[in-house]
Amino acid sequence: MALQRIALGLEYDGSQFEGWQTQPHGRTLQDTLEQAIACFTQEPAPASICAGRTDTGVHALEQVVHFDTQRERAPISWVRGVNRYLPAALAVRWATPVASEFHARYCARRRCYEYWILNQGARAPLLTQRTGWVFRALDVEAMRAAAGHLLGTHDFSAFRSAQCQSATPVRTMHQCDVDRVAPALVRVRVSANAFLHHMVRNLVGALVSVGTGRHPSSWVAEILQARDRTRAAPTIEAGGLYLTSVEYDSRWGLPAASERRFLV
Repeated sequence: MALQRIALGLEYDGSQFEGWQTQPHGRTLQDTLEQAIACFTQEPAPASICAGRTDTGVHALEQVVHFDTQRERAPISWVRGVNRYLPAALAVRWATPVASEFHARYCARRRCYEYWILNQGARAPLLTQRTGWVFRALDVEAMRAAAGHLLGTHDFSAFRSAQCQSATPVRTMHQCDVDRVAPALVRVRVSANAFLHHMVRNLVGALVSVGTGRHPSSWVAEILQARDRTRAAPTIEAGGLYLTSVEYDSRWGLPAASERRFLV
């Protein structure tokens, strides 16, 4: 029987896993998903490919994954069947067959993330591992002005980790918005064609340094041009980061973004 390629949309609580990528200990999202698929299909665990390899503690409202299988199942069966074998912290939200040329990573046109900051004097235990915490007051207007320097195509070397294996540090930032959505909650929303390792957390760390008054808004442009990670701010904690969506060309036939969370 010929192999069929299946795309899945995943939602997960990243605090319960040690990142996406498979590890010998098996406590990762990739290992957990592949084992669940194997249990459902009664086939050897497939090799799954994701749109973005999230780190330990990073969450997703919609991670996109593909894998190949000999089993033919209706989309709803893939959702319910695989979810039967997944822990509560990880769920398949939608499934659809795709062309064999589809690739969850390389076919993605844009990735969107949000970082949520709890901005108040005392920490909130119920939001631990759900938000980053900044106890000093944040000047959102200054952060917004700094974020404007990040838009467009740039060399983001100042915001990549030392472990980053990307062939090029050049990325195109389409969106970088900063909003206070509640008295004690600040949201940073970013989208780009792709992101470097730790890039979003490093960007937010820089914006927080501006927001707390440590640097002027123009400082972000200076470190961007310097291309030197050692001159930038520390990496902010992982718990406030969410992969919210991945965009693809319509020719791949994935559900529209407005429909994906309501398929089942």
